[in-house]
Amino acid sequence: MNIGVILRLARRYTSRQLLQSVLFVLGVALGVAVVIAIDLANNSANRAFLLSAESIQGQATHQITGGSVGVPTELYYDIHVELGIEESAPVVEGFATAIELGEQPVRLLGVDVFAEAPFRNYLSDTRIIGEFDNAFGALNAFLAEPDTLLMSATLAERFTIEPGETITLRAGAEQIDVRVVGYLLPNDSVSEQALEDLLLMDIATAQAIIGEPGFINRIDLILPDDYDMSQITDVLPDGAQLVSVTEGNSTLAQMTAAFELNLQALSLLALVVGAFLIYNTVTFNVVQRRPVIGTLRSLGMTRNQIFTLILSEALLLAAIGTVLGLALGIILGRGAVQIVSQAVNNLYLTVNVNRVALDPFTLLKGGVIGIAISAMAAIIPSWDATRTAPAGVLRRSSIEDQARKQLPLLTGAAVVLNMIGLALLAIPSQSTVLSFAALFCVVLGSALFTPGLLVLVMRYAAPLTERVFGVLGRMAPRAVARSLSRTSVAVAALTVAVSVIVGVSVMIASFRTTVADWLEITLSADIYVSPPTLTSGNEGMDADIQETVAAVPGITQVLAARNNTTTSPDYPGMPPVRLTAIEFDPERDDRRFDWNSAPDGDTFAALASGMVMVSEPFAFRRGITPQNNTITLQTDSGIREFEIFAVFFDYTTDQGLVYMDLATYRDNWDDREISSLGIYVAEGIALPDMIDTLETETLVGLDVIVQSNRTLREGVFEVFNQAFSITVALRLLATIVAFIGILSALLALQLENTRQYGLMRAVGLTPGQLRRFTIIQTGLMGFTSGLLALPIGLALAAVLIFVINIRSFGWSMYFIPLPGEMAQAFVVALGAALVAGIYPAYRLGRLVTARALRSE
Repeated sequence: MNIGVILRLARRYTSRQLLQSVLFVLGVALGVAVVIAIDLANNSANRAFLLSAESIQGQATHQITGGSVGVPTELYYDIHVELGIEESAPVVEGFATAIELGEQPVRLLGVDVFAEAPFRNYLSDTRIIGEFDNAFGALNAFLAEPDTLLMSATLAERFTIEPGETITLRAGAEQIDVRVVGYLLPNDSVSEQALEDLLLMDIATAQAIIGEPGFINRIDLILPDDYDMSQITDVLPDGAQLVSVTEGNSTLAQMTAAFELNLQALSLLALVVGAFLIYNTVTFNVVQRRPVIGTLRSLGMTRNQIFTLILSEALLLAAIGTVLGLALGIILGRGAVQIVSQAVNNLYLTVNVNRVALDPFTLLKGGVIGIAISAMAAIIPSWDATRTAPAGVLRRSSIEDQARKQLPLLTGAAVVLNMIGLALLAIPSQSTVLSFAALFCVVLGSALFTPGLLVLVMRYAAPLTERVFGVLGRMAPRAVARSLSRTSVAVAALTVAVSVIVGVSVMIASFRTTVADWLEITLSADIYVSPPTLTSGNEGMDADIQETVAAVPGITQVLAARNNTTTSPDYPGMPPVRLTAIEFDPERDDRRFDWNSAPDGDTFAALASGMVMVSEPFAFRRGITPQNNTITLQTDSGIREFEIFAVFFDYTTDQGLVYMDLATYRDNWDDREISSLGIYVAEGIALPDMIDTLETETLVGLDVIVQSNRTLREGVFEVFNQAFSITVALRLLATIVAFIGILSALLALQLENTRQYGLMRAVGLTPGQLRRFTIIQTGLMGFTSGLLALPIGLALAAVLIFVINIRSFGWSMYFIPLPGEMAQAFVVALGAALVAGIYPAYRLGRLVTARALRSE
């Protein structure tokens, strides 16, 4: 028999078993769709950031950067004229909020038009349309008039901004009106996306909005490979440094790698659950066709041909499911990209993602994963179809006998997989990939315990169900145990899905409780004042605002804080170091420490002496210990070494923070701005009244946010919920796939046992009793799944919290298995099984006895 005949037989059978085929396809499609959606979202966010970075960096190979205020403008003269580096350009860049552009953050780029050509082609290769529909007028206004800018035509069209209109930009606590004198029209789609949220202006305008007169953010350079860098470093003032653009571009990948890996691993769980469904469906295919297979074997069909026939059917359905999954994944990706980009904005840096980047490799990867997992799930039942001799293939009981004989083997495999998982977790490594490999071993190994535990649960459940449901209650557990080859796979699929719900729910609840406790300690002030935050919170306010607020009657104390970023020569290639400088009050600050080696344990004396402390993620990623407790930072007065006296628990960022006293910061950085104020109000004064006074009188005219302690906490938890919203969606999809697996198993059982059900009807069981019989079986399966999922889920949560979370983000968290979350997961398991049993029960109620007795 040639391959064409085999494929024709495979296609004919799948079309006849339409419902089973549809469930198979749906399970594969959902699993593939989740993987594709997450990949597209991650890739789109990365692509948006890289295009944004490239649009600003252009062809630069190196950059000269400065401290908190940048580098002096005079340094550009030294580089361009004194050193004779012609391919150099001054740049002012930053973020602002455009009021008329949907209050969204936009990138501002201030440039010197005459130095731009080697770096960025906006003013040469890009077409410009101005107020008079010509490039000359737009460029003339751009060069000659103050407070003007050019914006992308795509952005202008989205918000209907015409040339000549004025828009308001907000940066920090200041606002400025600027006039749009022209559009930038890129020549290709890549450039269009790169310029989508960019506003181009001259140096002076950018300095007025986001910079400081006399200073620029950086100087871009194009240097040959053999250039002597010492010529540049010798003329750099204190606080300035020469960096490679390539090194800077790796920051996003380092910052978000763990976040993306976590999402991808969770998305793969949906396919793992789908693999149980595929196995179940193909096994049913084999069982139902054993008489046909026996006949074909008797007529001379070889084992290889039988194997090819069964596997071909599975791959045919898998191919259809994969194609549908790719299409569905693209649709889901459009929603996921907003969730992922919002999480990246909240946790890492500002990324504007306005379109989904369809990466061919992502689609190829999703297709290969879908087909590969389907093939692996189908190989065992396909091979099993070749093992039975023609004479014994008609004996249905031999299938279950074989399933029971495999119980010791499956249990042994479960033990081995769990031991491998534990061994991988015990390896002293920071590898997140290794951690997830261990997690999958534990989850799959635990799932293999299902058949043996299902038999035990049914044995001990029978007396109870008999007392509750009578004779049907005695028959249902036996029916579940007798069909172990079918029911155990469905229960395992649901168990894995529900254990994911338990594990992730406990992890989220534990993290939420930990963050709530941390906020209780950290946010002690009654009211907080800050500028609107766009990026890492470096936006500042004039320091005089502190005295102005402190003079308001009813305010007892005002503490200032300043956020900034710098670099450390100790950690080349790592993301910038985030600094937080605070005026500490010993009576109000009660932080929790991982370790504290301050003299006499006096934290505040150590801070006042110029020592610093770092957050737990910072110490984890850089190997800081009581023995390795110094850090070198680039300050505005040069490179300086600071002693680290403590590591404290903090959940602001997974990249970590360096904390110091505000006085120490101002001694080393020429920065007098403040990022936030913590205000303490006298007893008896209503906070809403004080906030109203600050907003309408004291701070009127300043673009700042005034919020109470409670409002700020609610904002933190809103960000928290946004960060985990996609995780909730992934849990839901895994449950849907498991639900399909239960439904598929019940339909398979019903078709296999049609004759048995016919006999039950013939001896007097009513249609209603048959329906209850099915519902009791599904309830027992759901009960068992929920029961097994609880310990597996708790083990999964422990791995997520104590291993993966620390290796991914560096955060220590409480382990809080909330009873409500676990009860909810158990109800999900039981409910999913009961709902899945409704349609099969309905079909049994319509069973025709005579036709069922004739079936075989």
